[in-house]
Amino acid sequence: MSFYVYNTMTRSKDEFVPYKEGKVGMYTCGPTVYNYAHIGNLRTYIFEDILKKSLEYVNYKVKHVMNVTDVGHLQSDGDEGEDKMALGASREHKTVWEIAKFYEDAFFEDCKKLNIKRPTIVCRATDHIQEMIDFIKVLEEKGYTYVSNGNVYFEIEKFEDYTKLANINIEELEAGSRIEVDPNKKNPLDFVLWFTNSKFSNQIMQWESPWGRGFPGWHLECSAMSVKYIGEYLDIHCGGIDHIAIHHTNEIAQSEGAFGHKWVKYWMHGEFLVLDNGKMSKSTGDFLTISRLEEEGYSPLDYRYFCLQSKYRKQLLFSFDNLNDAKNGYKKLKERIAVILTSVNNDDIINSEKIAQYKEEFVSFISDDLNIANAFTVLFDVLKDSQLNNKEKVILIEDFDKVFSLDLMKAPKQATNVDEALINRLIIERAEARESKNWARADEIRNEFIAMNIELLDTKEGTTWKVK
Repeated sequence: MSFYVYNTMTRSKDEFVPYKEGKVGMYTCGPTVYNYAHIGNLRTYIFEDILKKSLEYVNYKVKHVMNVTDVGHLQSDGDEGEDKMALGASREHKTVWEIAKFYEDAFFEDCKKLNIKRPTIVCRATDHIQEMIDFIKVLEEKGYTYVSNGNVYFEIEKFEDYTKLANINIEELEAGSRIEVDPNKKNPLDFVLWFTNSKFSNQIMQWESPWGRGFPGWHLECSAMSVKYIGEYLDIHCGGIDHIAIHHTNEIAQSEGAFGHKWVKYWMHGEFLVLDNGKMSKSTGDFLTISRLEEEGYSPLDYRYFCLQSKYRKQLLFSFDNLNDAKNGYKKLKERIAVILTSVNNDDIINSEKIAQYKEEFVSFISDDLNIANAFTVLFDVLKDSQLNNKEKVILIEDFDKVFSLDLMKAPKQATNVDEALINRLIIERAEARESKNWARADEIRNEFIAMNIELLDTKEGTTWKVK
C-alpha cells in the first residue's frame, strides 16, 4: 500500500518514495534551548513523532536527526533582534552553557512525558562549528557568499528560484518578513552565515574561523549537520509552518547551492496551536508548558490525545475547556480498554484474517497523510466489534498504540490515598439513609463521594465503587 504525505514544496499530497528503498532519512528542526518548550512547540514534535512511527509501522527504517540550537539564534529569523541564548542567561543569571544544558534536559523530559520517541541522532550546534565553517568554505568557493563589515553573507540573487518553497515572489517575501534595513547587505533578504562583527560585543559563544572570531548564523547548522549524519539527499524535512518563509527557504538556498542538486524530497510542516488571542509566543511571555498543564490537573498524555484529534496541517484552538473534553474522552477510552484487558480468555482462538483486515484499514488511514482521526475510528470499531473476542481486541489495541503512543495497554491511574474504610462506611450509611427516606443525608453523602472523585455503581448484587 502506498504512503502519501502533503508536500509543502508541491502544495499537493504526494506518494512517498524515498531515495533509498525501505529507508527514510528524516531531519526535524529541534528546540532553541533558552526557555521551556511551550505546548505549541510540542504539538509540532508530536506530529513528527506520529509521522516517524507511522513510517516505522509500515516497515520503513527511519533515521531521524534533530538539531539542538544552543548558539546563533536571534529573536528574528532575519538576523536581527537579541540573541536568544544571551537573553535566557541574563534572565536567569546563569551562563549560556548552563542555560543550554538545563533547557535541553527539560525539553527531552517533556518529550518523554508525551511518549515522543527520541531521535536516532540529536546533534548540538556547538558541537559542529567546524562542520559549519567547512560548509561556508564550499559556498565561498562556489561564489554564493560575500563579506561585508566582517560578516559572511549568502547572496540570494546567486541562487535561482529562492522563493520556491514559500511560493511567493521576492517583493511579497520581503514585505512579509518585516526585516530591518541592514546597510551591510546587498539585498535585505541576504542572510548571515558567520558573524564576526555583530552588535553583541561581549558575545560569549565565539570561535575562530577563516573570517575572524565569531559565531554561526542560525540557518547554517541544519544544513551542515543533516549532511553529516544523513548525506546530501534528505527524504523528509519537518518543522513548524513559521519556518517556511525564511529558515527553510534559506536552508534550501545554502544546501542546494553547496550540493548542486535537489536536497529534500518532501517538506512537511505542522500548523500552529492557537489561543483565543492568537498564536502562542515565548517572546510575549504568553505561553503554556507541560508542567503548567500538570499543575492544572492534566496528564501529558491528555494533551497528546488532544493534539491527535486534529489534523496536523490545521490550526488547533487551545482552551482548557477543549483540553478537558479531550481528557474525559481519553479517560473513557482507557477505562473501556481496561475492561477488555481484564476479561481476556487466553484459550480463545485467534482469527488472523480478521486481525489482518483491521490492520489493513488502520494502515490505509495513517498512510493517507497521517489521517489519525480516522485511525481512531478503526480503534473504536475494534472495541465495539462483537465478532472479535477480547484476545483479538488486545492484539489490535497494542498494535495500533505503536503509532498512537497513548499507553493504551496500561491500566488507568488510580487516585492515591483513597480511604477505603471511609468509603465503605459511607456506602452503608447512604443505603440506610435511602432506606429511611432521609434524602437530605443521602445527598450529602453523594456530594462527599463527588468531592473524593469516587463513582458509585449500584447493581443487583449491591453497591460498588471506583475512582473516576
